[in-house]
Amino acid sequence: MGLRSAQGGIQAASRQRASVLSPAAWEAWGRGSLDTKGDRTADESERPIARDRSALPHEAVSTRAHILDTAERHFAEHGFAGVSMRNIAMDAGLKNQASLYHHFRDKRALYEAALARGVEPIIALLVESSQGAPPAAAAAAARRHAVDAILDRLLDYLIEHPHLPRLIQRAALDDSRHLRDAIPQLLAPIYAAGLSALAGTGARWEVNDLPHLAFGIYHLIFGYFANAPLLEVVLPADPRGAEGVARQRRFVKAAVAQLLGVAPEI
Repeated sequence: MGLRSAQGGIQAASRQRASVLSPAAWEAWGRGSLDTKGDRTADESERPIARDRSALPHEAVSTRAHILDTAERHFAEHGFAGVSMRNIAMDAGLKNQASLYHHFRDKRALYEAALARGVEPIIALLVESSQGAPPAAAAAAARRHAVDAILDRLLDYLIEHPHLPRLIQRAALDDSRHLRDAIPQLLAPIYAAGLSALAGTGARWEVNDLPHLAFGIYHLIFGYFANAPLLEVVLPADPRGAEGVARQRRFVKAAVAQLLGVAPEI
């Protein structure tokens, strides 16, 4: 089966996967958390799912963002089990742990909020790219320009959030046992949105190859940042420095263009 003949089915399936979270579930991140049933500890009560962030004063929003920045870094470096609320409160410069619990009910709620905050813009970008992509019949140059623009925005976002790729990696590999039900719900929309975006590029891949293509491109982009500590050991230059990131940006654009069939003829 060719990609074009299956494109409609893939996009429909992707929309279904992307809607795995109901509006109420999206609202559950933050003060509350997703209902993970078997992952709830004995002393946890049912959590409210409504959250009116617009009602928070500016100072509270800024404090919340700072806490999430700190949590993102700690969870990325040490995983869910390796981080305590005390560590995060101290590193965030809060007076005490009570200040942290004012914003997040418990560690699981904080973890889910940090991961959700990170992936939401990525999902939105992928959905936008799938909806606004040039038609498959468009010239390769136009399709290449659209791909480059999406890659630039995605890379710029990861440069601003360098710990996020490692947080996603840890969430999938070693934190899922602590958040068995929440992690698939948090990360599945990225996969679904990515498949939908690829289906709209006109790439000449068999439909059964699209998941492999998606994961390959994912590792090209996110793997560089997630494995930066390893790259620091084997590369002569700082992989997260301006020169290293610029070189990786050029490589990613060229590699993805080849994978999607929009590279210039040589």
